[in-house]
Amino acid sequence: MASTTDPVEARVLETIERGERNRRAIRLWLAFVLFALFCLVLVGGATRLTDSGLSITEWKPIHGVIPPLNAEQWDEEFRLYQRIPEYAQINKDMTVDDFKRIFWWEWAHRLIARGIGVIFAVPLFFFWVTGRIERRLKGPLLGILALGGFQGFIGWWMVSSGLAERVDVSQYRLATHLVIACLIFSLCMWIMRGLAPHSADEPPTESSGTWAAAIAILAFFQIYLGALVAGLDAGLTYNTWPLMDGAIIPGDLFIQQPAWLNLFENPKTVQFVHRLGAYVLFAAALMHMIGSLRAAPDTTHARRSVVLFLLITVQAALGITTLLTQVQLHVALAHQAGALIVLGFAVAHWRGFVGAYPPEVAIAVRD
Repeated sequence: MASTTDPVEARVLETIERGERNRRAIRLWLAFVLFALFCLVLVGGATRLTDSGLSITEWKPIHGVIPPLNAEQWDEEFRLYQRIPEYAQINKDMTVDDFKRIFWWEWAHRLIARGIGVIFAVPLFFFWVTGRIERRLKGPLLGILALGGFQGFIGWWMVSSGLAERVDVSQYRLATHLVIACLIFSLCMWIMRGLAPHSADEPPTESSGTWAAAIAILAFFQIYLGALVAGLDAGLTYNTWPLMDGAIIPGDLFIQQPAWLNLFENPKTVQFVHRLGAYVLFAAALMHMIGSLRAAPDTTHARRSVVLFLLITVQAALGITTLLTQVQLHVALAHQAGALIVLGFAVAHWRGFVGAYPPEVAIAVRD
């Protein structure tokens, strides 16, 4: 019996199936990019926590891939490090073997950053030339690639702030560097989630999407505040909770003039504001979860609000533990990892209320 399938309908179905295959491939690619970005931020955190960030004093985007390979090259690299204030004022008793330990952290950080450039750019080029990228995504993906290139410059701009007059990098530049990394991470998550299937459940309330957006933005801002804390080593002081310097609201928060400068340069004020940001984020997630469960407890959106609240609760516990242990390395890294996990899930949760990208179906009909 001859097939009665409409040729136009068959072509539409084939186009839809091909589009779904392309979307799966792009989601897998972006998932790998997200994993690499996660690793990059963690290694960057370890670099900061081990005071390794100034160990490489030159920016060599290509040649810098190759580390020192013999004793002469290690001596040359160490002599470059000996020229900067960090060595003269803090590490003047350091040996070459000691230097190697901090060098490898910074070298690994830069190598992963270069690797991410490759694993983003090469598949992007392949998907582009083979027609696998939907038109609506070409601009955003190119924007992420450009932002990644700019991030490389920002990384060196940050490092250079600690090579002449300071013994560490500027907290402003450190925060800028981390914020751009998290922006790239969030954009990749947003696109990947938009290409994934979405639940048909209605939002629990009319304001659920707004709450989700607010929580994602608060999580992003909290990471910025955390970067200022790290840049000022503010977590090494006032290591008590819930009291800070013996009070709920400590004194001397605005002793510098002008007063706004305390929000960026007074370690006490910066740590206190970071604590306040955590309380606000926790409260917002709690209210969002309660509102969602009351309105529509059986929906996917409500279940995600519970997971988001639990993640933020764990992250808050890690933050408190980091403070109480005076920024113990592994606890602090877990706290940084938790921040990225919360941010990624919050962005994906927000994207769930926006809905998936509509499929692009191009129909070419031949007579």
